[in-house]
Amino acid sequence: MKAHVYVTLKQTVLDPQGQAIHGALRKMQYKGIEDVRQGKYFVIRLADSLDAEAARAEVEKIAREVLTNPVIEEFRFHLEDAE
Repeated sequence: MKAHVYVTLKQTVLDPQGQAIHGALRKMQYKGIEDVRQGKYFVIRLADSLDAEAARAEVEKIAREVLTNPVIEEFRFHLEDAE
């Protein structure tokens, strides 16, 4: 099983890198872009012995305690069955 974890700055936090990307896209004539927020993406391969509930709890704990700064960042994740 794999976990895909997405970490982004909270909407209330200024995102200068996202703003720079947005500005660059406008200069490149991309007209339909209203906003850009940047973030981090993690793929975590989980032990086959974990069931879905245990995997979900483990990933949520890792994301909350290790991968994010809860003052300025938020996260979301989804689990994918192993292929």
